[in-house]
Amino acid sequence: MIQPKPGEVYWVDLGLKGKLRPLLVVSREDADAERALCAPLTTQVRGGDYEVKLPRVRWLPGADEGAANVQGLTSVENHRLERRAGQFEARVTMAVREKIAWLLELN
Repeated sequence: MIQPKPGEVYWVDLGLKGKLRPLLVVSREDADAERALCAPLTTQVRGGDYEVKLPRVRWLPGADEGAANVQGLTSVENHRLERRAGQFEARVTMAVREKIAWLLELN
């Protein structure tokens, strides 16, 4: 059984135009959880308040910088997280989590 960790990125079919999308795991590591909370990643950076710029990494395609869209949070069943792309450093995951806390007015 897949046990996703914070900061991992997986390719997941969200049923949108029949293509896989990269999702960043933002939920805490929990061996008993059946789902992971994820933020979708995009290269269509608009510079809005609901985006977190991401560093360029070799394990994601494209030459452009990307962003995590915190307005697009989605819960994904762990068994759908089959194709792991890579993992961001803890500081990147923390930046996304801080933006989510801002979004939800938790801080």
